[in-house]
Amino acid sequence: MVLAWGILLPGGALLARYFKVLPSQNWPAVLDNKGWWHGHRALQWTGMALASVGIYVIWNQASPSPLAHVHGTAGWLLMLLGWLQIMGGLLRGSKGGPTALQLRGDHYDMTPHRIWFERLHKWLGWACVLAAMGVMVAGLLLADAPRWMPLVLGLWWLSLLGLAWQWQKQGRCIDTYQAIWGPDPRHPGNHLPPIGWGIRRPFEPQKHGQS
Repeated sequence: MVLAWGILLPGGALLARYFKVLPSQNWPAVLDNKGWWHGHRALQWTGMALASVGIYVIWNQASPSPLAHVHGTAGWLLMLLGWLQIMGGLLRGSKGGPTALQLRGDHYDMTPHRIWFERLHKWLGWACVLAAMGVMVAGLLLADAPRWMPLVLGLWWLSLLGLAWQWQKQGRCIDTYQAIWGPDPRHPGNHLPPIGWGIRRPFEPQKHGQS
């Protein structure tokens, strides 16, 4: 569970947020770097698979203590939300765009389906990562884990927080739409605000009447 919720799943979330455009990528001349997408999907799927194995391992190991009850209830809710994230990703809609077989697509056109998917997927994903911290701390206490484990985990979280702050400050959180299709105002999604907090859109389409 610690490997899944403490390392793989937060790592996949940070990968999707800060690596849509690589520092070495000649953007916007080079578009649609798919490395972040493959890495994000691999880490999230592997993380949830490991967490599910963890559920199997502890299936009959419940403790009657109040903390165990809270941990178990929160853990089941977290697992449900985690798998809903996986299933939701499969229902994100079609892509479309100039490089696709069909130009029209939920993502390229930013249909209501896609807009609601992005809102739910992003906010629910980060909520799961934050909630998992408390659930893991309770689990370590219940398991009477060695003292070095919460110490190392805390240092790991602080490191991730520091990296996220640095990457955010560097402007690495770039809008997915422009990362894929660029800033050309002919693309319909460039006329809508980016979805999520702290997302940078390097180029805004010029309004009519402006040179």
